[in-house]
Amino acid sequence: MTLSSLRERLEARAREEGFSGMGICAPDATPETAGRLRAYLEAGRHGQMGWMAEREAWRGSAAALWPEARSVIMLAEVYTPGTDPLAVLEARDRAAISVYAQGKDYHDLVKRRLKRLGRWLLDQAGGEIKVFVDTAPVMEKPLAQAAGLGWQGKHTNLLSRELGSWFFLGAIFTTLDLPKDRPEISHCGSCRACLDICPTGAFPAPYQLDARRCISYLTIEHKGPVEPELRARMGNRIYGCDDCLAACPWNKFAVAAHEIGYQPRVGAPELAELAALDDAGFRARFAGSPIKRIGRDRFVRNVLYAIGNSGLPALRPVAQALCDDPDPAVADAAQWAIHRLS
Repeated sequence: MTLSSLRERLEARAREEGFSGMGICAPDATPETAGRLRAYLEAGRHGQMGWMAEREAWRGSAAALWPEARSVIMLAEVYTPGTDPLAVLEARDRAAISVYAQGKDYHDLVKRRLKRLGRWLLDQAGGEIKVFVDTAPVMEKPLAQAAGLGWQGKHTNLLSRELGSWFFLGAIFTTLDLPKDRPEISHCGSCRACLDICPTGAFPAPYQLDARRCISYLTIEHKGPVEPELRARMGNRIYGCDDCLAACPWNKFAVAAHEIGYQPRVGAPELAELAALDDAGFRARFAGSPIKRIGRDRFVRNVLYAIGNSGLPALRPVAQALCDDPDPAVADAAQWAIHRLS
């Protein structure tokens, strides 16, 4: 069996496993990544995400992460929403949760598929593999562009002419020297939809992101109180933000998600209900969800910012009940919400 034939069979197998796209690049196919990462870190745009700097050498070079690797197989798995994810932003008494977090944890679902595909590759051709899903120092988006899966849009997320915006990325590093794909180029043109819709102005320029102003970062990664000026722009978004993804015109080509695990389990719950969660209740409510990773305190902090932005005086007693919360950020958020609703 030739390597070219193996690649064709691998792609067919990937689709059988449920992946919607596949591309292959060399581990050293993104030499510009290290310099861009260094500039990003020096500008402080990573905020509190210290882990980006801690493994900078590996993150900046896939070849350095595993020198024995000869190919990086990048795979796309769609989670396209069935309804408009921006509609919930008008429901001020309810929580807006990013589409990707409304179902089961994608880390588990994608990694399971990657391992099955990797085992098939080992059985067919031998070699060694390592699989990664957003938890290792791997710059998936530049690698995916180098592998021809799509391109990083002006909002820095990956876009595809075949898949739109709504897909996860997984990677299989292998010691096999498989045929490589041609890299993709940008097809954003003069469009600014993703930049103009951002509520907090998180894009200093096209193709640049300042995480410190990004609602996804603020609701998930940022510890402690959020700056008041940014709180007021978060609306009812309590976990992540889909605005820049949802605004992209390339979504007219988005394909439907077929993994039942990505079907919404969380939806748009009432803010009052979420604010009442204690630690045990939070863990039970979001078991098996990526939301669980931020913990009850940060989650309720976000809920209180949404309550403060709701303009609904009926929610004032909900915030009042949390003014003496043991977590300082929660208590601060509760007092801020009360002030906003007075």
